[in-house]
Amino acid sequence: MVCADELGPVIPRSFPPAPGWSADGHRVKAPLDYGRGPEKTWVYGALRVGDGQEVTMTAPSRNSIGYQQLLAAVETANPAGTIMVITDNLSSHTSASTRTWLADHPRIQHAFIPKRACWLNLQEGWWRLHRREAFAGQCFATPEEITLATKVATCQLNARARPWGVGPPTTVPTPSTPRLYLPDLRNVALQNLAQ
Repeated sequence: MVCADELGPVIPRSFPPAPGWSADGHRVKAPLDYGRGPEKTWVYGALRVGDGQEVTMTAPSRNSIGYQQLLAAVETANPAGTIMVITDNLSSHTSASTRTWLADHPRIQHAFIPKRACWLNLQEGWWRLHRREAFAGQCFATPEEITLATKVATCQLNARARPWGVGPPTTVPTPSTPRLYLPDLRNVALQNLAQ
């Protein structure tokens, strides 16, 4: 299973640093940069949920051709088996040229998430990690620098990738640390009052 999405447009400019605190106990501050230029870069990404590995690429626009190039990269990264791609209903994902491309690549199947439910796509969570790793505190002058930062950040995040999932963690509490739930806390409070 692969979750796919686009990030952007990313414009060459200065990005604020990641939120945090400086060594002297003050918030990290950065001057705001409102510069906008004609050069825009879109970052395409596909997260393999089973092991947390990511495939990314950049393109100057968000269109069917860029999306098909991402799907080709996903197909190369997953050489065997059926590939289920979870994505939104963007027009480039459902266009006639994309449907024709998918007909020639039967291993790739689409599952579209409902409108206004972007949190169902795990790629959105990976974008948060990517922004912090690639863009926070950086200053980019050209789209090529954004592409390089994307490649470096993807390699760094893939080096420490772990499987993604939805729901509570699967760890089991140890017997030495009992959990108290709300009814238990009420009972303890009532017993203390009774004494």
